[in-house]
Amino acid sequence: MYKDLEGKVAVVTGGSKGIGQEVAIRFGKEKMAVVINYHSDEEGANESVEAIESHGGEAVAVQADVGSEEGIQTLLDTAVDHFGKLDLWVNNAGMENQSPTHELSFDDWSKVMSVNLDGVFLGSKAALNYFVKNNIKGSIINMSSVHDKIPWPTFAHYAASKGGVKMFTETIALEYAHKGIRVNNLSPGAINTDINAEKFEDEEAKQKTISMIPMNYIGKPEEVAAAAAWLASSESSYVTGTTLHVDGGMTLYPSFEKGDG
Repeated sequence: MYKDLEGKVAVVTGGSKGIGQEVAIRFGKEKMAVVINYHSDEEGANESVEAIESHGGEAVAVQADVGSEEGIQTLLDTAVDHFGKLDLWVNNAGMENQSPTHELSFDDWSKVMSVNLDGVFLGSKAALNYFVKNNIKGSIINMSSVHDKIPWPTFAHYAASKGGVKMFTETIALEYAHKGIRVNNLSPGAINTDINAEKFEDEEAKQKTISMIPMNYIGKPEEVAAAAAWLASSESSYVTGTTLHVDGGMTLYPSFEKGDG
């Protein structure tokens, strides 16, 4: 637990399920106040609120489209109106779908970019404006993926969006460091979330994924949430512009681990 997080206010986009939900719940354990954003999963968002409150934190669920300025403004207004301030913004909302690139529709490309990259820009911009205006040394955490480093054929739009998130993070971290505003990037690997549940029900597919992870197991959402809590806390006060891969070593080119090649 990080005592300095108690009473801090965070917005977590995509906080109704998976990694976002676990990040929000971890913040609740830190006795933070959390605005839980969701797109369509109201039930999951309410579960997040209940879990946060059960751990002594405060929370409110808000439906909003993170790919729109209006949606992002709603989240910021909710944080300030309900909890009086904003200290941390977590751009977690994301989506993916698979398609050979030569068959990928512009509509599908645009949908992924709207959530994964536009949403990160708009959320970060809103947080930065608030921090600068109010002279707050706030923090932004962007949720990327190992595919900001590892190419992923048939997911070109997803990989492009996550690569964009990484460079965007580094750029604004450099731009606002002199104001004491920290911006970091969390890049999870294979994590046991609802989006991967069906895939991992297939034992062959699961073992194939595990074979690409030097630590030999699928990660838990709580492990990503622990990294988010550290990045949010003063324990990481000298860390900005970094990408922290929470991936069991997936980005270490595991095919070379035996010295072959």
